[in-house]
Amino acid sequence: MYEYFSNKDDIVWAIVEDVLADSALRVKRATETAKTALAKITALLEFMADGLTEDQSKVRFMAQFDAMYARDWPAERLTTLEAQLGLDGFQYFGTLIREGIADGSLRPDLDPDLTMHAVMNAVIGAQRRLASLGSRVEVEYGQPIDRLFRETIRVILLGLRATEIRPERVSTPGRKVTKKRTRTA
Repeated sequence: MYEYFSNKDDIVWAIVEDVLADSALRVKRATETAKTALAKITALLEFMADGLTEDQSKVRFMAQFDAMYARDWPAERLTTLEAQLGLDGFQYFGTLIREGIADGSLRPDLDPDLTMHAVMNAVIGAQRRLASLGSRVEVEYGQPIDRLFRETIRVILLGLRATEIRPERVSTPGRKVTKKRTRTA
């Protein structure tokens, strides 16, 4: 093993590199057919939900990596790795927020940079916490892990989605139509 790696940290980083490269490719496939930024964000978050249900061990590994990264490694090491892989990291999500504001699928009052960090930290945190708890989730919360995480995603998407204006009633000849702002579900 030490013929290829100088220490345990290098082994961890090699695994992280594989996980990030694989995830980037799969996210690209998941989002490429989406028409709006909201649809791309939804596809990205659904990808994360699928990852939680299909490969909890990988998500648990990334949760442990987060703890070690926060304690032991400089941020530059991760940003350098992302640059080597050609990943945009959080910038990709910020771009999606900007696109969504421009295409009307996301609320215009969102701050793209702040929203990007808030959403990704909330989603990643929830995903990794649930994966870390594993089978205890259902005992502790009384709900399956997939259902809890998908509800988290649903609530976040509702907060991002643009408010649409829809007529309250159908126009009839000689009658004035009143319009109200309503949130779509």
